[in-house]
Amino acid sequence: MGSKSSIEWTEATWNPLTGCSKVSPGCKNCYAERLSIRLKAMGQPNYSRGFDLSLHERSLDIPLHWKKPLNIFVNSMSDLFHEDVPLDFIKRVFEAMNNAHWHRFQVLTKRSKHLLDLSPQLKWAPNIWMGVSVENQDYYYRIDHLRRTGASVKFLSIEPMLGPLDDLDLSGIDWVIVGGESGPGARPLDPLWVAGVRDQCLRTGVPFFFKQWGGVNKKKAGRLLDDRTWNEMPLKRNLKSRITNQYL
Repeated sequence: MGSKSSIEWTEATWNPLTGCSKVSPGCKNCYAERLSIRLKAMGQPNYSRGFDLSLHERSLDIPLHWKKPLNIFVNSMSDLFHEDVPLDFIKRVFEAMNNAHWHRFQVLTKRSKHLLDLSPQLKWAPNIWMGVSVENQDYYYRIDHLRRTGASVKFLSIEPMLGPLDDLDLSGIDWVIVGGESGPGARPLDPLWVAGVRDQCLRTGVPFFFKQWGGVNKKKAGRLLDDRTWNEMPLKRNLKSRITNQYL
């Protein structure tokens, strides 16, 4: 329903809906699907239908009870813009995010066209960050859709990164997250792909966050890139880390 998160770029997760369906190669080894099946077996009521899409009205007010300001990843176990989620329910999620104005909500979707179509009907408070997943160059169009939405803060989640992303147009983008796939069947991540996106972010002044190398043992693989961690966030854009000549 809602909990402290171990995801490096957020602090908590909130799942007013759970379950999803696969739409692109990044979905192949979906961690949320594996976890949903496990939670169903454990008898967790929100996952009684496994990974089938389920709406949880009783979860809508959870962020209002968290008084400490948090970065909250919305629907880590689903996609708010799934085509089967009623518009009225999406609006209620947005109402909750607007009311809990002391938090920063991080919403992420692969269904960028649906996001763009619904954007004019949604109330985009400044504390609602909107992101799209871009796993390879075939999905650059998601960035164009994102740019045209009403979100104040727009970000890219390049995870799992499945290929090089050259010539990224980062205009209007406030943050880029990169990560390798982890868990069973994890596909390899080429360090040159990561460095290429990092360098484009440095050249354009877009904050860059490297989440993980991934693999079967993601903890062992770590998250160092060129002997340092990269934890830049949108609200720190005026406090950019030093850029040395080796990255220019």
